[in-house]
Amino acid sequence: MAVGNINELPENILLELFTHVPARQLLLRCRLVCSLWRDLIDLVTLWKRKCLREGFITKDWDQPVADWKVFYFLRSLHKNLLHNPCAEEGFEFWSLDVNGGDEWKVEELSGDQRQEFPNDQVKKYFVTSYYTCLKSQVVDLKAEGYWEELMDTTRPDIEVKDWFAARPDCGSKYQLCVQLLSSAHAPLGTFQPDPATIQQKSDAKWREVSHTFSNYPPGVRYIWFQHGGVDTHYWAGWYGPRVTNSSITIGPPLP
Repeated sequence: MAVGNINELPENILLELFTHVPARQLLLRCRLVCSLWRDLIDLVTLWKRKCLREGFITKDWDQPVADWKVFYFLRSLHKNLLHNPCAEEGFEFWSLDVNGGDEWKVEELSGDQRQEFPNDQVKKYFVTSYYTCLKSQVVDLKAEGYWEELMDTTRPDIEVKDWFAARPDCGSKYQLCVQLLSSAHAPLGTFQPDPATIQQKSDAKWREVSHTFSNYPPGVRYIWFQHGGVDTHYWAGWYGPRVTNSSITIGPPLP
């Protein structure tokens, strides 16, 4: 049977067509065409189908989701918001706030260290010196795709992770500070654990530190991440804490 108007198609066919349309186009253009399209695009079924098609959920997904449309966008945006976390590009994207002693340096993980590190994709790390070394990045959430209404209304969880290790032959002190900032760069939330002091002749194992920001105030537009440290014996060279594989992610992780 010939169809003279696309709206004469069965609704399940229209829904299937919409699953292939980019999500932002659905909301910014398609939803404005007519009331039928608006109602279909607002259906939970459509956004569940899009999540399944994109691999954001599995067919046996049984976890509760408050808003499938928001869930879809958070999944599609999910990535590490810190650039160059593993020193593959030297110090690109990082601001060297404090560069004491013999300054920051990039080194490669040795064979033994690679076996010990939980992510075999990590090949390099940043290392500090005998006076304090600190480096930072500022994440612009709007530039990364997180529009203001999404952040202020949903306030999705923001997860921060970092990895650090000492050398076995020298003690060191590691520190981390992460802040959620407003458009005026005023702090709206802070994670700053006590500095971690690792004694000389320690096991030198890699340690993970993590924190999740939840129920923070509306108005978060930037995230400031700073880490580093110093060796506690003031030896010339690079005997301070090593850091790598840092990350900031927003919303639910991929399955």
